[in-house]
Amino acid sequence: MNSTDISSRNVVQGTSRAPHRAMYKAMGLTDEDLSRKFIGVSHTGNEATPCNIHLGRLAQKAKEGVYDSGATPREFSTIAVSDGIAMGHEGMKSSLVSREIIADSIELMVRAHQYDGLVGIAGCDKSLPGTMMAMARLNLPSVFVYGGTIMPGYYNGKQLTVQDVYEAVGAFDAGQLSLEALKNIENYACPTAGSCGGMFTANTMASISEALGISLPGSASPPAEDERREKMVYDTGVASVKLLELNIKPRDILTFEAFENAITMLNAIGGSTNAILHLLAISSEARVKLTYDDFERVRKKVPHIADLKP
Repeated sequence: MNSTDISSRNVVQGTSRAPHRAMYKAMGLTDEDLSRKFIGVSHTGNEATPCNIHLGRLAQKAKEGVYDSGATPREFSTIAVSDGIAMGHEGMKSSLVSREIIADSIELMVRAHQYDGLVGIAGCDKSLPGTMMAMARLNLPSVFVYGGTIMPGYYNGKQLTVQDVYEAVGAFDAGQLSLEALKNIENYACPTAGSCGGMFTANTMASISEALGISLPGSASPPAEDERREKMVYDTGVASVKLLELNIKPRDILTFEAFENAITMLNAIGGSTNAILHLLAISSEARVKLTYDDFERVRKKVPHIADLKP
């Protein structure tokens, strides 16, 4: 099935679709709602990780933006594995596999229910590229938005992130830190919802999503608990309807030059090397021929300009 074959009108128009409409009306939709185009609002909200704990709430803002712009939003969720919590044990074998399942599950939900477009909200390492892969594969008008990074914690006047907890474990094992100090760092390092506070995979891929053009400018920066984050998610809902009206699809945006721009961003910010795996996967779904040689070619001419973390 091509993207041109996907349309919510296949599901809700005609007398034979009365049962379908009846089921939608059981969920509170009206004939007016059913007359509009449908935008899927996917998110990876769960209680597995602080990266995703708030995404269901953010999805409501995206839905408001969609509805206020004249389309009908339909929310659904998919899985997300926490690399931070899955790390160091058998669970890490599930991490990269989850990216494929995320992409597949978003694709299946959109195809099964014939949504006309998509807003994708994600918050952790594999859910960001998995969502973008689905968008490129479906090639329906789509906009990605990041759930946002965590705020820093504080202990003894020092700003903390989860990286400090890892380093504190090493210091404790080396006899350089007391158990009490380790516990205090553990207790204060991660105070809010949001992705790990460093230029790790999630923040890297969020920055790259802007460079690719699949998300709104400035959407990577506001923290998860910042009021600007909700406004950005609302605006993403609005933008998804605009793209649908203009019939602008991911493969119109995800060109070879867009991927060069993303690689430039990756080098300039000193982002995660995992981005290489993810950009190759997204480019494959977008039917763009990208190779390791392209990463090396761009790397040679782009300096690492800053050591960044949120």
